[in-house]
Amino acid sequence: MSADAEDPAWRRRYPVRPFIAASAAVVRGGRVLLAARGQAPMRGIYTLPGGQVEVGETLAEAALRELHEEVGVVAEVVAGLAPLEVIERDAEGAVLHHFVIHPHAARWRSGEPTTGPEALDLRWVTPAEAHELPTTRGLHGVIAQALAAVGDDA
Repeated sequence: MSADAEDPAWRRRYPVRPFIAASAAVVRGGRVLLAARGQAPMRGIYTLPGGQVEVGETLAEAALRELHEEVGVVAEVVAGLAPLEVIERDAEGAVLHHFVIHPHAARWRSGEPTTGPEALDLRWVTPAEAHELPTTRGLHGVIAQALAAVGDDA
């Protein structure tokens, strides 16, 4: 097996089916927690903490687990939000990546976010501040949905 094939990001290339992921839009004091991705694809781009759903895990459980594992924050899910689809094609048109991401609106409960291998930088941002950052497609709509579901003074 090559070094590339051992890399989790490499194994998600050219999938035979979509990967299911969950994320958490954690609201605290009218701000949402964003993480700059530490891994490919999209290293350095701001998004919500999250990752793949494991077998036997609900979407909400996956979102909360990933949030805690990636950044050390504990939250309470308030609502599921509209799913996002990420489909990237290579130069020949073959599907390079395909993820279905289920974001969740969540209320912060405890823990101060800390960076690590999966999060290069972490920021609590307002919707306006999020527009100043390089972000994943669809993130601004998710932030608006989360603030509406949780309340912007949570």
